[in-house]
Amino acid sequence: MSDMTAFTPIQSLLGGALIGLSAVLLMAFHGRIAGMTGILAGLLPGQEGRGWRLAFLAGAVLAPLLATTLGGIEIPFSSQTPLPWIVVSGLAVGIGTTFGGGCTSGHGICGNARLSRRSILATLIFMLAAGLTVYAIRHGIGGA
Repeated sequence: MSDMTAFTPIQSLLGGALIGLSAVLLMAFHGRIAGMTGILAGLLPGQEGRGWRLAFLAGAVLAPLLATTLGGIEIPFSSQTPLPWIVVSGLAVGIGTTFGGGCTSGHGICGNARLSRRSILATLIFMLAAGLTVYAIRHGIGGA
């Protein structure tokens, strides 16, 4: 097993707890759902609430940088996927997010916590699609 797929239950639990805490605090103090695509879309010209959106996104970027820098944690990343495929994949996710009425963070974290039927269904579909994709890549086309 490579380092990129290593089982890390403590780090995963702590990361999940911090994500959950940030979602709760954003809802408590701003009445907003911590869906990253909605937060990003709110930065477009003419939208309200740009300050908290910028602060939230800055925290999402700076917190891991601080953890890696101050904690001496190394997060290796490499991809054998050509850049055009990554761009096409990102656009496909953006289109899916638009049609799905939100992203995995909005539905999976915040929507499920609110017992939203739409979010529960969306999360089940996300997970099923992810499982089928991994199976197809690993067993169908022989990926890593």
